[in-house]
Amino acid sequence: QVQLVESGGGLVQAGGSLRLSCAASGRTFSSYAMGWFRQAPGKEREFVAAISWRGGNTYYADSVKGRFTISRDSAKNTLYLQMNSLKPEDTAVYYCAERILPGNVYDYDYWGQGTQVTVSS
Repeated sequence: QVQLVESGGGLVQAGGSLRLSCAASGRTFSSYAMGWFRQAPGKEREFVAAISWRGGNTYYADSVKGRFTISRDSAKNTLYLQMNSLKPEDTAVYYCAERILPGNVYDYDYWGQGTQVTVSS
């Protein structure tokens, strides 16, 4: 059974940085892509960033381009999200997700439990 465990969330002041990690375990296959999503209180979950596991191609939501960087360490089966210049509107629960086959960048098969990121003004 695939498990995705996020870590690295917390409270940070506006303009600060955080690095989220997502450790994947229980795999018996190789992923095609992984991504980060977030959900703020009272809002729908939204796409943040994605990366193809083998080629390293990256995709970002317009709202985080230039501030967030997604990366992966294949040897450690770990996904990262470096978040810089954080804004109060980045406050949300951040989820990592994994997709096994090629498909839509917004569709995933497995999800983590989430980690809270709070940005104070």
